[in-house]
Amino acid sequence: MERNIKKKGLDVLAGKIDNKLLTNLNSCVRCGLCADSCMFFKALNEPKYIPARKVALVSSVYRRYFTLSGKIAPVLVNAKELDDHAAEEMVDLLFGACTMCGRCVKHCSIGVDIPYVVRKGREMLAAMDMVPDTLQATVDSALTTGNNMGIPEEEFTGTIQWMEEELIDEMGDEKARIPLNEMHAEIFYTLNPREPKFFPLSISAMAKIFYAANENWTLSSKFYDVTNYGFFNGNRAEAGKIAGNLYDEIHRLRGKRMVLGECGHGSRANRWDGPNYLGKEYDFDMITAVELISGYIKQGRIRLDKSLNKEVVTIHDPCNLVRNGGLLEEIRHIVSASCDSYTEMAPFGNENFCCGGGGGLLAMSEYNDRRIKVGEIKAEQIRKTGAKVVVTPCHNCVDQLSQLNHTFKLGVKIKTIAELVADALVIRKNN
Repeated sequence: MERNIKKKGLDVLAGKIDNKLLTNLNSCVRCGLCADSCMFFKALNEPKYIPARKVALVSSVYRRYFTLSGKIAPVLVNAKELDDHAAEEMVDLLFGACTMCGRCVKHCSIGVDIPYVVRKGREMLAAMDMVPDTLQATVDSALTTGNNMGIPEEEFTGTIQWMEEELIDEMGDEKARIPLNEMHAEIFYTLNPREPKFFPLSISAMAKIFYAANENWTLSSKFYDVTNYGFFNGNRAEAGKIAGNLYDEIHRLRGKRMVLGECGHGSRANRWDGPNYLGKEYDFDMITAVELISGYIKQGRIRLDKSLNKEVVTIHDPCNLVRNGGLLEEIRHIVSASCDSYTEMAPFGNENFCCGGGGGLLAMSEYNDRRIKVGEIKAEQIRKTGAKVVVTPCHNCVDQLSQLNHTFKLGVKIKTIAELVADALVIRKNN
């Protein structure tokens, strides 16, 4: 490995003292309790996939270059050189074998934040220009076009226009709109670009909910992408530029509240990490679509007839919205109000297994086989519920679950929260 490339990676560890990182690197006692919490270890049954091994990998490099014992007697303290082999191992384990779901943290005897260490390792790899090409291409698309799918503005506008025409026909009301670039709207709504590209019914469902709630809302035709794959590739500067798109756009349109569409990592990257990326406190309100819809139900702004959804529903809890986002009860409030019957997976909620598509893994085609293999755990969870519908408020999860549904022949329908709610709406014509 060239010296200047190695230096870039080590500079990530050598910069401003990161007490959180040092605490986590030095706290792991290698008890192994995290092993059975990890779907990669459970599915692939190889010691290298144990979460503690990922911590040890980053820790060993830190010890080699930043501790006296590592410099003097590296073998005695398991201190590793950051060479080509170590870097390739980091890429495979930190990008290709971890969704940063956080389930391991819940099972750690002392609470080591393993996903945080993994993210720091990814930052090192990003600095060395070793992000998997497929993941980096997704980030580059967002940086150059404003959305990770590279959808031209003209194509997006055309899609929204024909969807609005269909919504007007369905509602029988010219006021049933999907507004674009409206100034001073109460709600600035965001989307996962996979919605206009592959899942337009998700947009229609949310538009029906806004119509039923008589909401004043808008979409931007240029910057609407709630996702931020800079959260996954380890490049904080790129993550900041992507987060800045939405920050600048809500100010340009003078919106009052940003509502984050159904995307787990997008919600986390914008709501919690965005101010850190940009180095400033946000001066507008920001909530998820889950919280907004739950509020509509509680306030009586929308009416639902749960008998319209007769099939048994089960819930897949997105890691960044439930285990790492605290929305367990909000999701269940919506689902219980929207369907005749729902049943839980085992385990569910904070203990639920990741679908296998998080951490940017869906964008990295080189790990497709591994992603589907670990996803079999989720497939079996779904199968055992006997449910006919799986609802989840995350389009990354929808994509992964759809592939699992096909691969393992589950025979279920995959829906977003908005789609489930829209199917139960009792529409009252707005004046």
